[in-house]
Amino acid sequence: MANREADIKEDFIAVKDRGEAASLMEPLLISVGSRQRAALTDLALELAQKSAGFRRSLPPSLLASLADLVRSMNCYYSNLVEGHDTHPIDIERALKGDYSKDAKKRELQLEAKAHIAVQQWIDGGGLKGRALTAEFIRETHRRFCELLPQDLLWVEDPSTKERTKITPGELRNRDIKVGEHVAISPPAIPRFLKRFEEVYASLGKTENIIAAAAAHHRLVWIHPFLDGNGRVARLMSHAMLLDTLDTGGVWSIARGLARNVDAYKAHLAACDLQRRNDLDGRGHLSEENLVEFTRFFLSTCIDQVAFMERLMQPDQLRARILLWTEEEIRLNHLPPKSGAILEAVLYRGELPRGDVASIVSTEARHARRIVSALFEHGVLSSQSTRTPLRLAFPAKFASRWMPGLFPDRV
Repeated sequence: MANREADIKEDFIAVKDRGEAASLMEPLLISVGSRQRAALTDLALELAQKSAGFRRSLPPSLLASLADLVRSMNCYYSNLVEGHDTHPIDIERALKGDYSKDAKKRELQLEAKAHIAVQQWIDGGGLKGRALTAEFIRETHRRFCELLPQDLLWVEDPSTKERTKITPGELRNRDIKVGEHVAISPPAIPRFLKRFEEVYASLGKTENIIAAAAAHHRLVWIHPFLDGNGRVARLMSHAMLLDTLDTGGVWSIARGLARNVDAYKAHLAACDLQRRNDLDGRGHLSEENLVEFTRFFLSTCIDQVAFMERLMQPDQLRARILLWTEEEIRLNHLPPKSGAILEAVLYRGELPRGDVASIVSTEARHARRIVSALFEHGVLSSQSTRTPLRLAFPAKFASRWMPGLFPDRV
């Protein structure tokens, strides 16, 4: 299990209580007097406006379907940051109980399935108002690790090959060095998490958006768990933005971080550094580096909202889906007039089952066969056999319907 995640390439050293003060992770917020404060506020307001505008542009019936796809996308990119390439198609198969015969790939499918389960709990409101509490941080780790196969619950010292079992939700009980950063001693973790919660859990909306990057880094800096700290931090950031911006889960910071992973990791490492001089804030750590990470983080969020907004432009989305449908009909993979049903669902948002026969101008039995074929392809969904039809976004067709969302399967 060596190198299981990028954030566990670390040296284990003997445990001792160093009695660190929580002020070691200051500044926790960008100071009001920072020369970059106004520019960061502008970015926060731009993000809030773009996120709200994108969500309002989507029919309510598409929100849940798109959020399902984004959840798989978020999982894929978060895994990719850790060096685990589990394609969303394989993730989608795992959600249906279809696992690879290869033991390693199956383990990664189960890992992805665990991540999605936790994010689904977050997206369903399981953390509303608690995204920045110590309770949330431990509960997120516990929920994720409890769903992992046993072989993924071990970390290994790359030098001594000593293996240590991870206990879900349990704070680490040994000292750790991550790169050049010596994490705080285990007895200090509770008081650092307490200070973390005191500062970040009671901010106003704009301040909360600006503080998202700082909270992300400071949690990784605390390194509360033996393993999984980067993943928990990204889930926390997702929950924080979901709560503050009411995103609906239809865009993801994880994609932007993974696509700029070298810059992401470089910013995290830079934020570990101490204050350089009297112009670099008043805390123990560098405020200038925290400002740069905040700029990178907020700009990445804005870029991801804009990307998703382009993908969901109604006319272009409709053209891509109908072109795919025409090709499937020509290949005899779908029955004729399937496009008429998908077009109606796209236009209306949802389609009562009783309207299908009139749309395709055929008898009810034949209309049901067309609907059944679309269900088999996974492009329609419905809460029951009587509720209206809604569009679904299966990962296997994402490269055609929503190009660029994630790499094509090779």
